[in-house]
Amino acid sequence: MKGKKRERILRILLKHPDGSLSIYRIAKEADCSHVWVIKFLRTLEQKNLVEKTKVKDTQGIFSYWLEISKYPLYREYNIQDPIDLLKKTNLKYALTTYHAESLTQHYLFPSRVDIYIKEQDFQSWHKLLTKQGLVGKGNMRLLLDDEHVFYSNIKKEGLRIVSIPQLILDLLREEGVAIEAAQMLVEREYHGII
Repeated sequence: MKGKKRERILRILLKHPDGSLSIYRIAKEADCSHVWVIKFLRTLEQKNLVEKTKVKDTQGIFSYWLEISKYPLYREYNIQDPIDLLKKTNLKYALTTYHAESLTQHYLFPSRVDIYIKEQDFQSWHKLLTKQGLVGKGNMRLLLDDEHVFYSNIKKEGLRIVSIPQLILDLLREEGVAIEAAQMLVEREYHGII
């Protein structure tokens, strides 16, 4: 859980990079103690990434986040029209990587649909997706991670998308042209901080 708490704090800091959130507010939103937040912020200050709760080095924070995070567990499916399925489902999800980037920035070809889901909903998703398609390497991935990935989600065109900081991290994990898209998002979102 230690790693997940750090990731939660980074996600919150990158969503509010101006330092407007107090330590207590960050602790509340990260669902951890304010003592833990203070300790972690000190670590980030020593790395010259933040000053109190204000982000000083966006690129540095994303690099650090990549170092401490693990790629989420996932399962792949081949579904005929995954976007239409997402628009119709009542199950909780958050779209990320290619389709999410395409909806927010329009740079990458939306070649695969990656969604975060709640772990307890996995069987429901599996049942729904196997009715609509096949299990195995395909065009859709279900990602399982800390539920804080749903923090500050965006709604666009009838779809739920992860927050911009989470999207940037996920694109950086993909490598290749996805890194270009992530850098473009960093420049767009954090142009005053880079």
